[in-house]
Amino acid sequence: MGGTQRVLSAAAIVCIIALHAHARPMVYMRWARGCDTQLWPTYDVLRQQLSSSSSRSKTPASPSVPDLVASTYLAVTAWLMYLCSQGSDLEEAVQQLMYSGSNGTQAAANLTSRQSQGTAVQEDSTSDTASHAGSLAAPGASSVVKTVAAGPHIPSFGNISRGMADSAQATKAAAVEADVGTDVFTTNPLLADVVFPLYDQVTAEHVVPGMRALLAQLHKEIDGLEASVEPTWHGLVEPLEKLTDRHQRTWGIVSHLKGVKDSDALRKAVEEVQPENVALGLRLSQSKPLYQAFKALKDGPVWETLNEAQQRVVDIELRDFVLGGVALEGEQKERYNAIQQELAQLSTKFSNNVLDATKAYKKVITDPAEVDGLPPTALGLAAQQARSEGHEGATAEKGPWLLTLDFPSYYPVMTHCKNRALREEMYRAYITRASAGDLDNTPIIEKILQLRQEKAELLGFKSFAELSMASKMATFDKAEDLLEELRSSSYSAAQTDLDDVKQFAGSRGFTEDPLWWDVAFWAERLREDKYDLKDEELRPYFALPEVLGGLFKVAKRLFDVDIVPADGEVPVWHPDVRFFKVMQGAAPRAYFYLDPYSRPAEKRGGAWMAEVVGRSRLFIAAPGAAPGSPRLPVAHMVCNQSPPVDGQPSLMTFREVETLFHEFGHALQHMLTTVNEGLVAGIRGVEWDAVELPSQFMENWCYDRPTLYSFAKHYQTGEPLPEDMFKRLKEAKTFRSGTMMLRQVHFSTIDLELHSRFTPGSGESVFDRDAQVAKKTQVMQPFPEDRFLCSFSHIFAGGYSAGYYSYKWAEVLSADAFGAFEEAGLDNDDAVVTTGRRFRDTVLALGGSKAPEKVFEMFRGRQPSTEPLLRHNGLLAAATA
Repeated sequence: MGGTQRVLSAAAIVCIIALHAHARPMVYMRWARGCDTQLWPTYDVLRQQLSSSSSRSKTPASPSVPDLVASTYLAVTAWLMYLCSQGSDLEEAVQQLMYSGSNGTQAAANLTSRQSQGTAVQEDSTSDTASHAGSLAAPGASSVVKTVAAGPHIPSFGNISRGMADSAQATKAAAVEADVGTDVFTTNPLLADVVFPLYDQVTAEHVVPGMRALLAQLHKEIDGLEASVEPTWHGLVEPLEKLTDRHQRTWGIVSHLKGVKDSDALRKAVEEVQPENVALGLRLSQSKPLYQAFKALKDGPVWETLNEAQQRVVDIELRDFVLGGVALEGEQKERYNAIQQELAQLSTKFSNNVLDATKAYKKVITDPAEVDGLPPTALGLAAQQARSEGHEGATAEKGPWLLTLDFPSYYPVMTHCKNRALREEMYRAYITRASAGDLDNTPIIEKILQLRQEKAELLGFKSFAELSMASKMATFDKAEDLLEELRSSSYSAAQTDLDDVKQFAGSRGFTEDPLWWDVAFWAERLREDKYDLKDEELRPYFALPEVLGGLFKVAKRLFDVDIVPADGEVPVWHPDVRFFKVMQGAAPRAYFYLDPYSRPAEKRGGAWMAEVVGRSRLFIAAPGAAPGSPRLPVAHMVCNQSPPVDGQPSLMTFREVETLFHEFGHALQHMLTTVNEGLVAGIRGVEWDAVELPSQFMENWCYDRPTLYSFAKHYQTGEPLPEDMFKRLKEAKTFRSGTMMLRQVHFSTIDLELHSRFTPGSGESVFDRDAQVAKKTQVMQPFPEDRFLCSFSHIFAGGYSAGYYSYKWAEVLSADAFGAFEEAGLDNDDAVVTTGRRFRDTVLALGGSKAPEKVFEMFRGRQPSTEPLLRHNGLLAAATA
């Protein structure tokens, strides 16, 4: 063939590929993802342009000249990258493109067809690893398909339990793939291979076809990995991380939207695909070829060549294979898998019931006398909610007001409203949520406890509590010992708290014994009287924009990172959502979203942080990262604080300020990790009872004077918080600390009790056992109709089953960690900065790459002590008495 013919043939190839690239740019992005060549800078620029062009239209349009040019360059770049990944250097790749032969047009057609298959293309792009393959929204340190989470704040449907599916699953997967078709990978935004999800495009209708197509593809990749697995890091762990990362990123989008943008359609989609989703985890955690490969890796000569982080990955995998039932056979295996499927469904149902029960209560009030005592911010929020429900013209001053059981609406009523009848009504509604009718969680609790116990016994444990402790820092005995130490140290103080409230209420003319709906009201009056401190007087000094600025300044001071706004650079799921970059020097270190406000109609309560993607050397970084950088972490932080009302910024309570600092602490551990092994980077691989250390540590800085005064400014005048108010705020820190400590001890104790000593179906109800535990852990016995367990999502729909004690366990660590700053001198800025860098380089940097007790010792120089925690809470005297 002559030179002219070769050029024309190559031009034909390029034109065909260019048109295909314009119509299906995500195909090329997915296909070239694994190629690491000098062409990446060009590819990234083109990828951004085509992604932007594609996102403007969901259907292919006639290409504009600029888009066609970009598509052409993308096509050529992708083709050259492919050739380079096959061993050609850049010059050879160009020659191969030019001398593609007389069948060039057919070659291009074959190429576009092959790219549409997705899986085969990925096999090509990862062929150098000898095999291909492939985790926070819910708790658990399960590693292979693990989605580590930051606490109760994270929805359980983000987690998939590891386990197994039999060989029939692969056949089913192939059938599913044939059914959904391959176009789903190029048209479904849920499957877009991007670091920043297309949150503004993903809807409920994308979930089932998207997840089924992905799961089918992953099952095929597991088939290939199991057939060719080698007991080496490159032949086992890397392909497994790639496989599980793709699942985590995709299912993470679904679970996140379920938490922040819930709908009937999304619920139905999740419920439909969840069994298939769980089946993937079941297959992985009971894969004998993979388990045997991990055993061979640890027992073989390669083990000594692995670094500490890699060895910890292997140890965690082996542990989790055992806890996932890899040793089970026959009927036991089938039963275990059935239990896992049913538990996943029950947890989702539990969570849905709590949300629906919370939304079901709505009370419209028109008489100002009924809301007497409510602060202006609460009245403004109630009026805004009324307007959203069709009460046009509602105002904070004249109403009408709509009250709900969402916490920003409920809590002000319990602490400020003088209308005792209204307080009683709302208390009863709140404490009995999801305990009657179609939303009754009581039978779900009984079934969950029964199945967890059966699961534990199948795995050879006496109780589910023992099974839970197998992957934590603590043992069952040590956890109970800690709870008893804290109980005995706080019980007398809690009794004094109650006596003080009763005495104060009596001095103000309240002649009855305070009941459950009275205590919070009179305790708030006592706090105001004792410290001359009111939440409503503090709110104007805690406007969200200023608080964020102060939070970012302390991050700069302690950890030497800059947080810069990047709103508008990525898609978001709601207009209120903010986006930020974490910068170190001129290069990004991480990114995070912030969704700060309550939205009762679609967003579940509480606050949480979860990962979008984690740091890993196996994946390319987003455009803009430093050359050679691993993929950088991305997180989202979700809160439920009071939204802006009537043109004012969001004015926060001090507790909401602490919550924001808390969630940012979780995010920092995820974002500031320096570990490049993705399975133990950031929050991944951290034992569950240590994961709250950074979050609770950050709360301490809310009481640090330089930190507080960096943001505590009146939103209208700019005046700083008065000095005497700051003094009273610090003095009030330990107000009713015995009560607060005992409350957490009670939750932790009933959690362990139900998961170790309670027998479902024995005639005793969970509420009977709760009341029995309360005799020892509460100074005021619970309301007889108390059904709090029916909304205790932490342990029945989250990651804290037989693990709620983790809050106190980690609080011991966090208080002791802050003690290092106290010892260095909080007024000594150089010492604070030095200690902050040490905290960054140990607790935040090392993530799950080392056991948490080792990490703590590296920072503190010794084992943790309970003394700082008791001292910070004003309980040290009782502990030593």
